[in-house]
Amino acid sequence: MKEPLRIAIAGIGTVGGGVLKALHARGGELAERAERNLEIVAVSARDKQKPRAGDISGFSWVADPVDLAKTNADVVVELIGGEEGVARELVEASLLAGKHVVTANKALLAHHGARLAKMAEDRGLALKFEAAAAGGIPIVKALRESLIAHGIVSVTGILNGTCNYILTNMEKTERSFAEVLKEAQELGYAEADPTLDVGGGDTAHKLAILSSLAFGTQPDLENMYVEGIEKITPDDISYAREFGHRIKLLGVTRRIGNGIYQRVQPAMVRLGSPLADVDGPFNAVVADAGAAGPFVFEGRGAGEGPTASAVIADIVDIALGSFEPAFGKPAHTLAPLVPAPLEAASSAYYLRFEVLDAPGVLAEISGHLAQFNISIGSMIQRAWAPREPVAVVMVTHDTTQVAVSAALKVIAASDKVLAPPIMIPMEAG
Repeated sequence: MKEPLRIAIAGIGTVGGGVLKALHARGGELAERAERNLEIVAVSARDKQKPRAGDISGFSWVADPVDLAKTNADVVVELIGGEEGVARELVEASLLAGKHVVTANKALLAHHGARLAKMAEDRGLALKFEAAAAGGIPIVKALRESLIAHGIVSVTGILNGTCNYILTNMEKTERSFAEVLKEAQELGYAEADPTLDVGGGDTAHKLAILSSLAFGTQPDLENMYVEGIEKITPDDISYAREFGHRIKLLGVTRRIGNGIYQRVQPAMVRLGSPLADVDGPFNAVVADAGAAGPFVFEGRGAGEGPTASAVIADIVDIALGSFEPAFGKPAHTLAPLVPAPLEAASSAYYLRFEVLDAPGVLAEISGHLAQFNISIGSMIQRAWAPREPVAVVMVTHDTTQVAVSAALKVIAASDKVLAPPIMIPMEAG
């Protein structure tokens, strides 16, 4: 058997502890798969005294995570998180020191992935990140290696378990976003500051990585529309059901002509479709590989077991000498993303208006939609209540978000419209 693969781990929280436990419990079997022992030689975390999921007493403790790059490790595993600061310094220092890197850090890769990939490739090193895009779902390897024959047409995914948990429970309990978010925080499904999750930022980081893998471009957050789930109400969820749909926060990247369209946004997906059936904290990705057809991947997107599994899979790949380009193509060939014009993408849209009970209000709304060539496919209008706010809900025929946004801006200025209109695209799912 070859010399052991020496591993240093920065961050011994949920995922890092899971890696320690898995290597301890299944070290022999993993060594057979890797054709060499997998040996942890050093660890680093914020607090040495904090109780850990795994025993760290037998490993060298390094107070400053960046100094792991100075150890005798062959592979540095970065599980700290964050696009800047210690995480970035550690990854850069490790690559400069000739060490392979495994990371679960989607923010770092979304912002600096192309440059870090080039640093790794220039030195004949591996930069691996299966755990960064969808936890335990092996979507990175699939896009990078398995689905390349015919090219990728689109990737659509539920990429944030917190948002999916909230939307699922809003539907089940008919409670508000704020109520379910509070419960999710109490149960540990949401952070104390949930902004990155519920605002769509976490999904955006993951989508930038998947888009790069799918289309051979540099990760790009600038040319991406991002919207979170904060404005979704129980009424929207109920109306979605009436139209035969469920609401999910989706990350969508699609080739349109010579450009790439990227969007993170709540969307309505058709009941019975693969994405509509994904509940709770689970993630799912649908990759359309053209002539090879669509492929559906589903599993837990976060947590100790799934994420640690993805990290260890990357470590085993390195042990076996798998040093393919991080994003599927040599880093110097990753072109800047050319955004597809927003008006090039079309779909039907769900629109909800809170209006005053007044003569002519429907005609006014319909007239403004017609000005922007938006036609109405169906409509729900509850019984009118004199001098009370009422909801008017419409589903359009296929149109563009540019047209809908422009029409809603005009409609929102009406004195008969009492709140900003809500628009949600409708996806096939």
